[in-house]
Amino acid sequence: MKINCISCNENDLDKIVIGINKKLLGKDVESFYCMECLAGYLDTTVDELLEKIEEFKEEGCTLFL
Repeated sequence: MKINCISCNENDLDKIVIGINKKLLGKDVESFYCMECLAGYLDTTVDELLEKIEEFKEEGCTLFL
């Protein structure tokens, strides 16, 4: 199943992008943003999101395994 960004319609979001959406927006979200649109929505940068993903991985978060 391909999941597209709800803002820009970028095709086929990967599991890491879906994971960061769930981690930051709530595990029950059903619509997802690509990294660029998520960064804009949260008023941050893609680099900062990537840093957070690495932190969550190091903490053992199962969304990023």
